[in-house]
Amino acid sequence: MRDTLEFFITCPKGIEGLLLDEVRALGAESAKETVAGVYASGSMELGYRLCLWSRLANRVLLILQRFPAGDAQALYDGVARVDWADHLASNGTLAVDYSGSLPGIDNTHFGALRVKDAIVDRLRTPSGERPSVDKSNPQLRVNVHCRNGEVQLALDLSGNSLHQRGYRLQQGAAPLKENLAAAVLIRANWPAMAAQGAALADPMCGSGTFLVEAGLMAADIAPNLQRQHWGFSHWLQHVPAMWQRLLDEARQRAEAGLARPPLWIRGYEADPRLLQPLRNNIQRAGLSEWIKVYQGELATFAPNPDRGQNGLIICNPPYGERLGEAASLVYLYQKLGEVLRRECTGWQAGIFTGNPELGRRMGIRSHKQYSLFNGALPCKLLMMDLQPERYITGAAPAELGDGEAAPAVQAEARLSESAQMFANRLKKNLKTLGKWARQQNISCYRLYDADMPEFAVAVDLYDGWAHVQEYAAPASVSEDKAQARLQDVLVALPQVLGIPAERVVLKQRQRQTGKQQYERMDRQGEFLTVQEGQVKLLVNLTDYLDTGLFLDHRPIRLRIAEEARGKRFLNLFCYTASATVHAAVGGARRTTSVDLSKTYLDWARRNLSLNGLSDLHQLVQADVMSWLADDKGEYELIFIDPPTFSNSKRMDDVFDVQRDHVQLLDMAMARLAPGGVLYFSNNFRRFKLDAGLEEKYRVEDISAQTLDRDFQRNTRIHRTWRITRG
Repeated sequence: MRDTLEFFITCPKGIEGLLLDEVRALGAESAKETVAGVYASGSMELGYRLCLWSRLANRVLLILQRFPAGDAQALYDGVARVDWADHLASNGTLAVDYSGSLPGIDNTHFGALRVKDAIVDRLRTPSGERPSVDKSNPQLRVNVHCRNGEVQLALDLSGNSLHQRGYRLQQGAAPLKENLAAAVLIRANWPAMAAQGAALADPMCGSGTFLVEAGLMAADIAPNLQRQHWGFSHWLQHVPAMWQRLLDEARQRAEAGLARPPLWIRGYEADPRLLQPLRNNIQRAGLSEWIKVYQGELATFAPNPDRGQNGLIICNPPYGERLGEAASLVYLYQKLGEVLRRECTGWQAGIFTGNPELGRRMGIRSHKQYSLFNGALPCKLLMMDLQPERYITGAAPAELGDGEAAPAVQAEARLSESAQMFANRLKKNLKTLGKWARQQNISCYRLYDADMPEFAVAVDLYDGWAHVQEYAAPASVSEDKAQARLQDVLVALPQVLGIPAERVVLKQRQRQTGKQQYERMDRQGEFLTVQEGQVKLLVNLTDYLDTGLFLDHRPIRLRIAEEARGKRFLNLFCYTASATVHAAVGGARRTTSVDLSKTYLDWARRNLSLNGLSDLHQLVQADVMSWLADDKGEYELIFIDPPTFSNSKRMDDVFDVQRDHVQLLDMAMARLAPGGVLYFSNNFRRFKLDAGLEEKYRVEDISAQTLDRDFQRNTRIHRTWRITRG
């Protein structure tokens, strides 16, 4: 074997510079960066060290020959000139990886076949013995690349790709490859931070690749120390004594590294089903004393406050289909930024994402951005210094467009006598209800609901916006008079509330028929974030008749939040799943939400993401009655708030709450776990609960308990029952 050998070390695109530094640090005599790899020269010991210690490489190729070739025959002849008896026994096994282009070779399979034929023919014995092909576990893997009429012929010393360390036998959805995770950590300066004793946390750790790679670096463990199979294991020029010496050295370094006090490395994963596989991965890597993982949603993430330590937050939030509709990711990133600003000041953060536009939703300025690739997908690593001066304050993107300032309040117009009368009532309500809302930390409430018959509107406040619903005027009121009074309302509201006229949204609430109740009224697509209890929710004031949040159900949602801890929660006719969000933030073990509308379920997904809740909380698009007939689940807490009437074309039948509520409740009660509670509510003013239900179940009318102060004028707005097994 030659004293100086040439190697080509392949890597994911975008990390060639990091690999070049690593190759030099491992002892290369010379090294040169190229696309998706590094050329290096050195001894056979360098090749072994690269296989054992490279955290970034995919493969280590030992180059045997370079030769010109203009067609398939020239390729065959060049390969056949190599003395393959120096590398493989005549009864051995081989595989060929072929890439590139050459005249006369139409596909990689044919190119690999010609290379294989040349090797086999060279090694064939007089008795006919010859090597055979084993694509999965060959004794020798040959790599051939053709470009511009030149062939590079090499042996693959790695065997399987070096990113397959051997510890990750179980993994979650869309995992990062280990060497890409290592590259992200190196870009984020983790090795230097680890040397200073810093901490590391991943709030969405999945299969734990960042955690394990960080632990291997911190404990000075060779990334491929546990691999059992190598491309050189049966190579005839393999030097076992040299390899064993390097293995012994690596084991001594790992033993010394693990003997040091472990660093604080923590991971958090929402899905409890992934925890045991994740812990198994960590145990196989030998890092159980260094890495601890916990079940928890992003919403509950907080680095250990008792140690007063800081370090690196590393995270690969979803940027594809893992969480469903892409729109929900806007709110997930918004929540991630909120959590980092609140809980992690003083830390560094590295956010690796294939959608860097979402990064600016986090409200934190990045001081560095690195371009990388996850497979073929271009990605960026956004580095953030979590200091208050780096935080972007002001209106959230969901409330105002980027760079858009809140409009100034317009000059007051002179109020007519009629408008002044309405304004006086608003002021009176605002004085009493406003004080109550502030005491209860309520930012969205009903300020006025046809208090005066001549002004037949409802006015709801949403964090600096007024949502006005005009009821259909009675026949005794002329259209002109009704229009004039509506103008009085629109003139008075901005002055009394101190908001610009642009933040007063008007809708005319009339009896809806057929599909009108679901039709879009506008297509602005603007969402406003509001706070209710411990959760944030999205409302849309312009596009639909309803805003996405039934304010009158606030007390029952807060009750659900208090009762949900540790329970399986079922939300039927879930609408935008606001009750589900309350249950999840309240600690529900698992939630299932069912609705027929894709629009509402997309909205629900955004509400979950806004609160840092994962797709562990199941959203089901289905007709509730049909779904209940098939479902076999069991739930400790159920909430049902059906529409009065529904005749969607996606339903097998028409739903009428008065006619169908007995069947609905019987099917739902069959799914209620022993000791569980079902809350049933609806807004049909003439609704009468079937008396037979009280004979089968324990039924308690709790309507009065589910009306907050802002709805006590209108006690018929909804009815609510608490139902348990007798």
